Amino acid sequence: MDLSTLKPAKGATKKNKRMGRGQGSGKGGTSGKGHKGQKAGTGYNRKRGFEGGQTPLVRRLPKFGFTNPTRVEYKGINLDAIQGLADAKGLTVIDPTVLRANGLIARNDKLKVLGRGEVTGALTITAHAFSATAKAAIEAKGGKVEIIASVAAKA
Repeated sequence: MDLSTLKPAKGATKKNKRMGRGQGSGKGGTSGKGHKGQKAGTGYNRKRGFEGGQTPLVRRLPKFGFTNPTRVEYKGINLDAIQGLADAKGLTVIDPTVLRANGLIARNDKLKVLGRGEVTGALTITAHAFSATAKAAIEAKGGKVEIIASVAAKA
């Protein structure tokens, strides 16, 4: 076998129809665009959402809602996931860099520890926020809770 003999399977490739290459091609003359009219001209490009001149759907529907520009989005991690990681890796100190290294959070995520699950030993957990149940569960087992001061809180 030789690389020069390789070719696609029969029927796997198809040649494009060559538009506007003379009457003999079957697609000459108007090139399948009909006669004159708005859409027949060269460079025609309809805007996204254009509905032929009637008021488009996006403008017929009312605007509603509100997006808070100062909202802080947290990535929630439950205690059972943290305890599982601590058991698997033999850790007693958990912080965002450890969670990031193990693929639980992304680089710019703010971390909030949530209370589902149990902590079996004393863990020192560092995060941006804690739920009340998570904080109580960690401290009940002799662990420590450390909150990372964010830039928004200082300002």
